[in-house]
Amino acid sequence: MKEDVANIIAPLLVRPITRWPFFAFLGGAMFCLLARSTCHLLSCHSELFAYFMLRLDYAGIAALISTSFYPPVYYSFMCYPFFCNLYMGFITLLGIGTVLTSLLPVFQTPEYRTFRASLFFGMGFSGAAPILHKLILFWHQPEALHTTGYEVLMGLFYGVGALVYAMRIPERWMPGKFDLAGHSHQLFHVLVVAGAYTHYRAGLVYLRWRDLQGC
Repeated sequence: MKEDVANIIAPLLVRPITRWPFFAFLGGAMFCLLARSTCHLLSCHSELFAYFMLRLDYAGIAALISTSFYPPVYYSFMCYPFFCNLYMGFITLLGIGTVLTSLLPVFQTPEYRTFRASLFFGMGFSGAAPILHKLILFWHQPEALHTTGYEVLMGLFYGVGALVYAMRIPERWMPGKFDLAGHSHQLFHVLVVAGAYTHYRAGLVYLRWRDLQGC
């Protein structure tokens, strides 16, 4: 833990690089978890409040996905400003669009359901391009392979969580047995936290790598 904290805080004995992309990810993750907790806590207040809280919950998910791109994109392409700005700008605009779509009432009608789902789907899979690009540029760097392993594991956590949630596993097999504990929604939250923590570990590798080697 002490080593992780020392890594987060820019060291004095090496060439420290900026930490804002890493902190942006941490902020997005905390906002997502806070929005989800608030939704579960207060949605029973009224139908109108539940509607608003659910919209905020979706916005938190979009914030987590978009800010998750900042550390890998920035630290992978900090020495290639064109690609760094291209990938960062694309995911930022897509994230803002997804958040607005989640919050604005005009997009909550059934005819926009496919559009809303497509935005979240596109955000998740747009990460494949910078990751593959990173592997091509830094195939000889162990840190590139190390971080990619973390990012693949993160994707697996998120993907399995979404699958468990969508298919209502395990309560679909034993109705009534998991009403209080162990149902799909709880497992989904556990897997999301695991995915965010995995990405956090990847961020620490990025910070150490760029601090020591620069470009």
